[in-house]
Amino acid sequence: MPDQAAAANATTNPVLIVGAGPAGLAVAGCLRQRGIDSTVLEQACGVGSSWRHHYERLHLHTVKSHSALPGLPFPPDAPRYVPRQGVVDYLEAYARHHGIAPLYGQTVLRITHDASQWQVHTAAGQTFAAPELVLATGANREPSMPLLPGQDAFAGRVLHSRDYRNAQPFAGQRVLVVGIGNTGAEIALDLAEHGVRVALSVRSPVNIVKRDVLGRPTQLSSIALAKLPEPLGNALASLLRNLTVGDLSRWGLRTPRASPLQQLRREGKTPMIDIGTLDRIKAGDIAVFPGIATLTRGGVRFTDGREQPFDTIVLATGYSAGLATLFPQHTLPLDARGLPTVLHGAGDLEGLHFVGFDIRQPGGLLRTIAQQAEQVAAQVALQVARRVAGRVAATAPQPLPFIG
Repeated sequence: MPDQAAAANATTNPVLIVGAGPAGLAVAGCLRQRGIDSTVLEQACGVGSSWRHHYERLHLHTVKSHSALPGLPFPPDAPRYVPRQGVVDYLEAYARHHGIAPLYGQTVLRITHDASQWQVHTAAGQTFAAPELVLATGANREPSMPLLPGQDAFAGRVLHSRDYRNAQPFAGQRVLVVGIGNTGAEIALDLAEHGVRVALSVRSPVNIVKRDVLGRPTQLSSIALAKLPEPLGNALASLLRNLTVGDLSRWGLRTPRASPLQQLRREGKTPMIDIGTLDRIKAGDIAVFPGIATLTRGGVRFTDGREQPFDTIVLATGYSAGLATLFPQHTLPLDARGLPTVLHGAGDLEGLHFVGFDIRQPGGLLRTIAQQAEQVAAQVALQVARRVAGRVAATAPQPLPFIG
């Protein structure tokens, strides 16, 4: 944790960045390329904290060429889909490459604003201030962990997917994974591959796409389809899904009417990118049940009336950004999911910027982060230049009045 002197020196920079994950590092790197220093605050003890604590088998579902941050590609020897530790190593290398030295152990409690500066107040009792503030804490800041009906009666364990690392602790157990987003599907696959009896609870229709089709990454197809007129892009996305995945109703999975591309753009719902879960479901290694009616002492009763015993329930129920509580004096422009709807604040939010929250763009979040980091850095650089020009003009000698 930085000492008081280091913290005091940090406040002299014109830009504060909260978060040292991919979004915060990308903005800091883009600013450094423009000759602007920033102060990066991070509550953990290293960069990319979320990536350090994800489940072990995780890989990027996007290709490395479209997942790198501005100013530094992934190493040439990295695989097409970089593993979790490879992403951590890359983020560390990115910070070194751009000379970014975050201040660690800085848990932000609240953010306020005076007449000219944003003020970030931390749990350590320190206050950092700057005219430009970039919020890069991400869409997955706080785990969403709903209380299930009858959970008090359940004799087993209920945990959030955030606390899942690998299958070893669940050997010999019966595990139910709630949710079939990418996290839930991959955790279920991991458990099945290690011989654990596992099932999925899937309440709603879900779009599922293959990660690769005939050797071509679906990410690249999604980017290409997004450039077409929306009706045509949606129709082709549905056609590709239907041809490669097909009707899964016999295995308990329903397909929504909306195409994967349409659902992403309108609802921010990323399709489940299949890397083997479907094959395990079709082979009977992963059972699929509908929504949960109630937990019992020894298991779960589902909405179709079936009842099954389980020892552990893993909630792959997502996260929230948790931004509103950080700003007690301001109303942020947030959508129904609590995510910012703008890159740059206006009015009483001038000087505030958001990166790492836009989950509606085709091509993956890291690609979006790289694009938006450049945009935010350009806007911040413009504002910094204007302030410098204003100070120079204010201190310039004034000409003597002409006396005729």
